Amino acid sequence: MGAVLGDVLGFAAGVAVSPLPIIAVILILATPRGRLNGILFTVGWILGLSALGAVMLAIASPAGASAHMQPATWVGALKLALGVFLVLFGARQWRRRPRDPSQAKLPKWMGAIDRLTPVKVFGLGTALAALNAKNAPLTIAAGAAIGSAGLPVGQQIASLAIFVVIATLGLLAPLGVFLFGGERARATLGNWKDWAAQHNVAVMAVLFFVLGLKLLGDGISILSS
Repeated sequence: MGAVLGDVLGFAAGVAVSPLPIIAVILILATPRGRLNGILFTVGWILGLSALGAVMLAIASPAGASAHMQPATWVGALKLALGVFLVLFGARQWRRRPRDPSQAKLPKWMGAIDRLTPVKVFGLGTALAALNAKNAPLTIAAGAAIGSAGLPVGQQIASLAIFVVIATLGLLAPLGVFLFGGERARATLGNWKDWAAQHNVAVMAVLFFVLGLKLLGDGISILSS
């Protein structure tokens, strides 16, 4: 289990450092129902990651993700494909990054966050976790890594739970500042939001590229063994 955790912690950290969801939760916390909506958004995020990871585990076990205590060939092919996708997407993001960070623009849907109902906030958290172009491949890769290790079911679930907790730290940080930071919380969160908004594309591009290269290496290693 220790080896599996070492493999998936990098993926979890990549999910945790997601500027757009962090910006989204900060904007949500600034709404009149910030406390409730912030918690609902985070719960939706946890559910989205858990559901996607659980689906991958359910597919991996009966599909023979582990062959003789080694990852099966299809796991290597999956990681290779995910790696190619992330590297290409990272290169695309890097070309699209604003030359002047101060000119960076947030997605239009963020302008409607203050009008979202609690149910929609919950759904937004779930969608950003499970359907995001970076989070989904990394969660799938983590599920494949856990499923290919030949672990008992209990240890698979525990490994996935640890992945989800680490992957949620990026949201828990601003939520914790809001709940326990007192009067300075608003200013602190505002500074975080401004920085994340300005450097979102560059940060995402680098993460895509680095994690994509890791997946490429994992895939090639499995296929060549």
